[in-house]
Amino acid sequence: MRLARSTAALILAVLLSGCFGGKLGGREPAELREFKPAAKLEVRWKRNVGEVGNAGLQPAVTPDGVYVANADGELFRLDPVSGKKIWKIDIGFKISGAVGAGEDLVVVGGLKSELVAFNADGKVRWASKVSSEVLSAPQIVNGMVVVRTSDGRIAALSALDGKRQWLYERATPTLIVRNHAGVVVQNGIVFAGFAAGKLAAISLANGAVIWESAVSQPRGNTELERISDITSLPAVDNNSVCAVAFQGRIACFDIKQGAMLWSRDVSSDKGLALKHNYLYVSDAEGTVMALDKSSGSTLWKNDQLFMRQVAAPFLMDKYVLVGDFEGYLHALSREDGSLLARIKTDGSPILFAPVLLGKGFLLQTQDGGVYSIEIN
Repeated sequence: MRLARSTAALILAVLLSGCFGGKLGGREPAELREFKPAAKLEVRWKRNVGEVGNAGLQPAVTPDGVYVANADGELFRLDPVSGKKIWKIDIGFKISGAVGAGEDLVVVGGLKSELVAFNADGKVRWASKVSSEVLSAPQIVNGMVVVRTSDGRIAALSALDGKRQWLYERATPTLIVRNHAGVVVQNGIVFAGFAAGKLAAISLANGAVIWESAVSQPRGNTELERISDITSLPAVDNNSVCAVAFQGRIACFDIKQGAMLWSRDVSSDKGLALKHNYLYVSDAEGTVMALDKSSGSTLWKNDQLFMRQVAAPFLMDKYVLVGDFEGYLHALSREDGSLLARIKTDGSPILFAPVLLGKGFLLQTQDGGVYSIEIN
């Protein structure tokens, strides 16, 4: 059963990612339209650190360091201002999940359940084993390292010595979508979405479940049709937590009790972002939408990036930033979704949303390009 489940997950990952550079599900990706720029995306610095491959690698940023990795097991610390290499470490195993950094600690995980923590100077603090491969970024909060593994478990380890503090686990369906969704930690609560459309709030202190709710219910006649997994991070603010399922629905919940505020049909394997009274989502067909957080009603949508494998949205000032499968980064207006700026990176897919870096942001491409960009 383990082999069947792993094979199915791999097949589903291929189905989700499509065929970069060609037809996707028999439908051609939209050609990019000409437009009159109203803003400018400018590269402050760039560096190549090696290919990402199928690993879910994303950078981590602290006030004094940028930490990036490649799939071969090399971890870099770069200067945030210049991109200059401060140090490089050969980890000794294939890195499969994004880099986690914080509290003077840098943590990476591997395909064979490895988890290693380094001090900011690159020296090993501890090494540990978790229950399965690590596909997402560990979160370092309040002296704990919270890590999610591919078997659906979430573990909290001591940031001091790597000893396990608690473990959350739940049953998983036979067919699951392999994905790089991790956890969001806010105000002492760990939020995570799971297979079969479930969303959970877990106490950071002891791993106790605060509440569980259903974002989406499986529908359809076959096992493939009934897949309705949450494959991206939830979006959280002080009052609400929202999540979206592939082949399912999007929903927002009261953050304290887990009561559903609203839901509607939207399928996404990429993710969403929440800001003030607005929720932004990249759906499975490449449409970028802005929804009213209180009701779920559509405020605007932009379908100019149809089937371009648009990554999760990133919000900065008055812009919504999304990358695509040809390495383009697009800046849309947060007010009406109109296209304001565009820049091309190295031509390889931008699989994940950028991360904040000073007055700009940082992104990593599948071919290993690391770009520090600002928008003017």
